[in-house]
Formats: sequence, C-alpha cells, structure tokens
Amino acid sequence: MTGTDELEQSRAALRMINPAPYNAEAPPEALVGDITPTDFHYVRSNFALPDHDGTFTIGGAVENPITLTLADLRALPSVERSVTLECAGNGRLEMRPLPTGEPWGDYAVSTARWTGARLSDVLALARPTGDGVDVRFEGADSGSYLLHPVLPSTDGEDLTFVRALPLALAADPSAEILVAYEMNGEPLRPDHGAPFRLVVPHWFAVASVKWLHRIDVLTVPYTGEFQTGHYIYEWPDRPHEPVTVMRVRARITDPAPGSVLPAGRHTIRGKAWSGSGPITAVDVSLTGDGEWFAATVEPPKGPYQWQDWAFEWEPPHDGRHTIRARATDASGNTQPEVPPWNRLGYGNNAIEVIFVDIDSSTT
Repeated sequence: MTGTDELEQSRAALRMINPAPYNAEAPPEALVGDITPTDFHYVRSNFALPDHDGTFTIGGAVENPITLTLADLRALPSVERSVTLECAGNGRLEMRPLPTGEPWGDYAVSTARWTGARLSDVLALARPTGDGVDVRFEGADSGSYLLHPVLPSTDGEDLTFVRALPLALAADPSAEILVAYEMNGEPLRPDHGAPFRLVVPHWFAVASVKWLHRIDVLTVPYTGEFQTGHYIYEWPDRPHEPVTVMRVRARITDPAPGSVLPAGRHTIRGKAWSGSGPITAVDVSLTGDGEWFAATVEPPKGPYQWQDWAFEWEPPHDGRHTIRARATDASGNTQPEVPPWNRLGYGNNAIEVIFVDIDSSTT
C-alpha cells in the first residue's frame, strides 16, 4: 500500500470539510467512547501536509540552543495523557449571521491518548534565560493564506503556522504540555502532526502546533497572524480577545437528532468538557422554555478529557419533542442560550437543541 493509499484509508471515516488543505469532522460515533479511535479523530490544518526533516530546534533567549530528534525526545521521561482537543471554530455553522471561516458543524472535537515528553523537560534542556516572556512554536507547514477573505481568490500571503504560549505556562511541569510523538499507542500519522507536535491540555487545539519544527523563547510578547490576526475573538461591541481555553460545552450523543423512537423509557446520553475545570453539572430541558432537570454526570476519568453524562426520560406522549442540554464547570461557567457571535466564528458553546419524534407504533 502506498503512502497515498494509507492516507486515504485513514481519512475514510471522516466527514470532509475542505479537501485542500484537508479539514474533516469526526463522525458522530467518535463521541461515544472515552477515547476517539485515530481513524475517527477530526483533522484541522491551515496548509497542506508538509515535508519534515525529523528534527526541531530550540533557540532564541536560551543559554543552550539545541536541535532534537525523535530519539532525543524518546530518551526523556515519557508521559501519556488522554486529552480532549476541540477546534476553536467548532459549531461555526450555527452562528448567525454566518461568520467567515471553515464551515465546521459540531464534530470538530475528539479525545485521544497522547504520549510524549513534557514541554517543560524539553525547554529545560535549552535553559531559557531570565528575561524570557513567550515561547514561539513554529510548524513545518506553510503556504498561501488569505488574511481577509471576502471572495474566492488565488491571491494570498505566504505564511508559516506559528503560535505562542506564555513562558510561565510552557515551562510549568504541572501544565503537562506535551511534545507528543504517539497517538493512541501508535506513531503520529501525517494528518496529526508527525513526527511530533504540541498537545496543550485545556486550550483550543490551535495551540497544539502540529509538525513542530522550531521553538524560540522570546523576550517580548509574540505577535503574528495566527496569534493576533486570526484565532482571536473579534467582538462587535468590545475589545478583541485571544482564543485560549476551551469553553464549557455539553453534546447530546444519543439519541441522534431527528430520531424516531418508540414510546417508553429512554436514556439520553452525551459528553461534556471545559478548559476551565471539571464538569460539575449537566442539566436537560424538554421544552423550549421550561424546567431544567439534573442529569447524572460521571466523574472525570482524567484531568484533561471529556466526561459522560446521562438522563432517564419517559416521553409523556407521541409526537415531536425537543431536548436541550447545558453544562456547568467547576469555575461556574455555564453555556449560553445563543452563540457568542464574533466575526471569525470562534468559541460557539451555545446550548445544544435537538428534536426526536416519538411513535408508539414503532418497535
């Protein structure tokens, strides 16, 4: 099997959003288990799959500039963590008016087991100087990018994907940011950042730079297109804000929207997650403007992954019924009724609404 065949096979279960650069949502079944199979994990890329020389360099404000290989990373203490990653544009299609950007539905979220070295250990090899402020992460991916797309065009500026994190966070061992080289027990695949990538728990996945090629410690805050031009909340009525941690959100995974169900007792199930702490409550409402009922929320199986929730429901009559679900996290954040609109369509964590039809003649 050729590399092209293997790539196509690995993408077969996904719902393609854009063929070039390749972007695809996970299928609904990806949200059923604790861990998303690699074939079902969503893919987000800003540019085409890059070539990679198998090394990355750490430079800038460090005492010991260094170039590392995969073997060097594997020689460091390894850590395995299950981490939920969500695209910042997840749910963009539900915003009104429709923002600019990739037309993501609700399945740009997945949870995988990532293995790698702690970023703090990697940075320690280079010994950042005391005047460091930010850490800049450069991927190997680059290409033409429309900075302000309005109409289809072939004109764009050549950019490389670069993001940054505060040095205090990047160098903190308790943050457990990984330079990952395995996903679900196997070497990273090309779509997911091979040979190594960042995995930043709690943050929207834009921070988890793929195809890592260079790290620089900076003495001034980083400004760049993917830091201060895109991946920011451009609010219509208040100052812009950076996209950082994931927002609290609950999804309904069963029943599927539009299902026809028999009369009787049913279990409504779902997933919930937040970048601001564990989920402490999920509530379900069965009308458009009615009482909220507490669902049962499973304890977190790890500090960085989604949680299961369930609610027992016996529909009182045949016909169409609505189901709403909202989550609350340990920091007191609760989902809003409507999406928080911003020009680029990031961070939609509005309460999910689905409908099902109950038909007592169905068995």
